Amino acid sequence: MQFKDIITIEPGKRGGKPCIRGMRITVYDVLEYLASGMTEDEIVRDFPYLTRDDILASLSFAAARERVMAVVQP
Repeated sequence: MQFKDIITIEPGKRGGKPCIRGMRITVYDVLEYLASGMTEDEIVRDFPYLTRDDILASLSFAAARERVMAVVQP
């Protein structure tokens, strides 16, 4: 699974933030749910329009973005 098949960026939607399959839920929303301690099962139960692949795509997107960030020298 490639996150590029799931994560969409549209300038007029959610301020151009990366979203899940064109919906109004962002990658950041999913990451915040995970960071708050929600499990994949809880997220899918609370948001039935999301899939486990959507959650994994959000994580993959975040990892790829982190990989290309510039290193700030002290």
